[in-house]
Amino acid sequence: MSHTNALDNLIRMVGDFEPGTVSLVGAGPGDGALISVRGAVRLGQAEVILHDESIGSAVLNVVGTDAEHKLIGQYQNSHLQTQGEIYAALVRQARKGKCVVLLTGSDPFFFGRGGEVCEYLASAGVPFEVVPAVPAALGASATAGIPLTHSGSSQVLFVNHDESADVHNLDFELLAMAETVVILTVTKNLEKICQQLIDAGMDVRTPAAVIDRSTCPDQKTIVGTVGDIHDRVADEDIGPRAIFLIGQVVHLRESIEWFEQRPLHGQTIAVTRSRDQSASLSGPLLAAGAEVIEAPTLAIIEPENYQDVDQALNNLSQYDWLVMTSSNGVEALYKRLEFLGLDGRALAGIKIAAVGWATAAKLADKGIRADLVPAEAVAESLVQELISQNVEGKGVLMLRADIARQYLPKALLQAGADCDDLTIYRTACPTTLPDLFLELYDKDRIDWITLTSPSSFVNLLTLLGKNRVESLGSIKLASIGPVTTRAIRDAGYIETVEADPHDVQGLVAAIKSAHKKR
Repeated sequence: MSHTNALDNLIRMVGDFEPGTVSLVGAGPGDGALISVRGAVRLGQAEVILHDESIGSAVLNVVGTDAEHKLIGQYQNSHLQTQGEIYAALVRQARKGKCVVLLTGSDPFFFGRGGEVCEYLASAGVPFEVVPAVPAALGASATAGIPLTHSGSSQVLFVNHDESADVHNLDFELLAMAETVVILTVTKNLEKICQQLIDAGMDVRTPAAVIDRSTCPDQKTIVGTVGDIHDRVADEDIGPRAIFLIGQVVHLRESIEWFEQRPLHGQTIAVTRSRDQSASLSGPLLAAGAEVIEAPTLAIIEPENYQDVDQALNNLSQYDWLVMTSSNGVEALYKRLEFLGLDGRALAGIKIAAVGWATAAKLADKGIRADLVPAEAVAESLVQELISQNVEGKGVLMLRADIARQYLPKALLQAGADCDDLTIYRTACPTTLPDLFLELYDKDRIDWITLTSPSSFVNLLTLLGKNRVESLGSIKLASIGPVTTRAIRDAGYIETVEADPHDVQGLVAAIKSAHKKR
């Protein structure tokens, strides 16, 4: 099943978003990928999305949406919005016939204001739905490797303690007797809470854990006991709010913790590939536990004209070899074949060489098996393999980017080949880098930048500008191969790792290996 069909099926399963309806969507525990299917579809269907600043871009970017975003729960026009003003905004947008999403942190009905929202909408006669989500407490339990229930432990007590609440208002005698306690609280109150639990009879040796940024790539879990957890947390960089988990189940983390053990957990890695290509690199990095920031430094655009390319594609029988040097080239080739009313059958009878296995894989996706793939994904190896096939007097067609190195056509011409080197796509430098990348870059929170071509690095330097480029030396640079490495060194920088083999898999493996050594 194609991805498009799968998405269509999900939308069909969720149903239409009726105009004039408010969908109260829980964003989940933190990681944007953990939002529910219905929630993600509703975000994609929405015309207006209301959310506060606690909702990260990772959630909002789960699906592409052209919706109008409205921040709530913050200072606007020099005053703090009240709950009544927020509810009135929902009614106002719905009565305009808009499909409205109110996106809330965690789950709307789990220590949230979802009930109040629904009461207001019902009294105003506005139709609504509630889309539940994984509550933050449950998400934290799963990614910290601490099950809330286990054999011999079936009782869990949840407590929400916000910043304005008095610690003394909690029933500590009840909490001290519970098998497992989960408290969503402000970090500064930990010491008071622990002391009250001990005073109420809880053993100071009771296992405890504090989980910060639960389910996110930079999640941090501190483990101790009720007697010492406050001191342990004081030595760590923990946010103002955290999840405090108490009980014997905390011991299970020693054997089943998995999330923070992933090889790239805690690493923030920028991917500079074009948007269309970033997924093949971002996916493996995410699976390895990294926080991935997509910061394209390349944009793929069409050539100024297709006259020479079209003539070649309409006369492919004059060529013996077709040489493809990138996945982008393969994609551009098939788009042009389709425009000309042709398909893969037009390539019958011509041998195809791919510069590396990534390009060969893209051809395979189109139903074409490459006849020649060198062991090393560089032009030098490709030339050697082609020359070994005796290209003297043979017609060779190369469909490449406008900025491709001239080594390949020159070497083939010297070997006696009749070579046509044509531009089938161009690379351009975007106008700017994404705001999220620049924000993290300025805060020194980017650990790695991946570079998959010389132009991706040259454009990065241009986009950073003189003021920011000075900070680049403190960031680890991951190069996909020797040509990109040469560009990095020519600019006065040193790569931290170079992929071997020179492809996406090799790049991810090199980053993992380097981080493990550190």
